[in-house]
Amino acid sequence: MKNKCSNVGGQAVIEGVMMRNGSLLATAVRKTSGEIVYKKTHFSENRKKLAKIPFIRGVVVLFDSLVTGIKELTFSANESEENEEEQMTNRDAILTTIVSLGLGILLFIVLPSLLGSFVFKSSRGYSNILEGVLRLVFFLLYVWIISFSKDVKRVFEYHGAEHKTIYTYENELELTPENAKEFTTLHPRCGTSFLLTVMLIAIIVFSSIDYLLPIPTTFIGKISLKVLLRVFLMPLIAGLSYEFQRFTSNHLDNKIIKSLALPGLYLQKLTTKEPDEKQLEVAIVALKVALDKEVTNAREVF
Repeated sequence: MKNKCSNVGGQAVIEGVMMRNGSLLATAVRKTSGEIVYKKTHFSENRKKLAKIPFIRGVVVLFDSLVTGIKELTFSANESEENEEEQMTNRDAILTTIVSLGLGILLFIVLPSLLGSFVFKSSRGYSNILEGVLRLVFFLLYVWIISFSKDVKRVFEYHGAEHKTIYTYENELELTPENAKEFTTLHPRCGTSFLLTVMLIAIIVFSSIDYLLPIPTTFIGKISLKVLLRVFLMPLIAGLSYEFQRFTSNHLDNKIIKSLALPGLYLQKLTTKEPDEKQLEVAIVALKVALDKEVTNAREVF
């Protein structure tokens, strides 16, 4: 098997999977009746051009994924929920995303930075190391805690189905649940691996910036500058992390590169679960639609 690298990517949604192939995106969802429905979206070529520029494309992909994720999450939530009174509106999805981003910045950027600076007031190096460790610990605890939720577990199963289906395509096998279930749920281009890469690269970048800039005379000034820098430098971190992940995923035949990618793969053991055949069927529908292939076991909705 060739195990070729592809530009196909995906994301688990509520009772379904979203797949992206270039300018074509497809989301498939299984309704409570058992029927699989899907919708597809075509993107403009302008996005495609920006997504080819090194370092800039990481920020573009991240922002694009956020906007697209809100839309597809709304679609999947509504299609999987038969009760119209409980269906999600775009406004609900946007507000939920804003609140989640705010909490994420507070928990994974601001709080670790504050604690690191408070514990090691006179050492920038130790402060940044502690900050990075705390950020990773908070992230692992967060994922571990939410994994006990029944709904989140379902999403993690669809996440595994997404990876298995992409592996089937990359190895040029027929897209069937039987072929897909033979593969691992861990994939080197996963967003979970990307988040870990962001955290590790952030330690290097933040430490370098802290040593280059003058230290404010007051503790409050020092903390304020540190937190603001971390928030505003996140696009740079995202761009660097995207290029690193892209490079490692294309050179996994190299033992050194593979060892660098291993921590991200192991982290996926928390965010992916083994899917059943019905979940694999949904992921396969999404990928077939994204590849512009014929689908016979699902219905298109608009």
